[in-house]
Amino acid sequence: DAESGEKVFRKCKVCHTFDPAKKKIGPHLQRIFGRKAGTVAGFKYSKAMAAADIVWDEVKLDEYLSKPKDFIPGNKMTFAGLKKPEDRADVIAYIRAQSK
Repeated sequence: DAESGEKVFRKCKVCHTFDPAKKKIGPHLQRIFGRKAGTVAGFKYSKAMAAADIVWDEVKLDEYLSKPKDFIPGNKMTFAGLKKPEDRADVIAYIRAQSK
């Protein structure tokens, strides 16, 4: 549910945006689906994220958002993760709707 996901995304928007022109702590999420991890031009990724052989889709985002530090050890995202599967599904639906 993208509408519910917008509420969950409030936890994310401190660091992430959908506007590629805006700089935040984390990379923008525009066109994240189908994009290789660690490849937003101009963003300084951790070595772990830059080396990750992952292409973002709903499944990979769900796994990552569950426990980011466990999914890609050594990445610099400090967010602990979303424990509830429904929160992850909702925020992924919201990201999908916003990421054109």
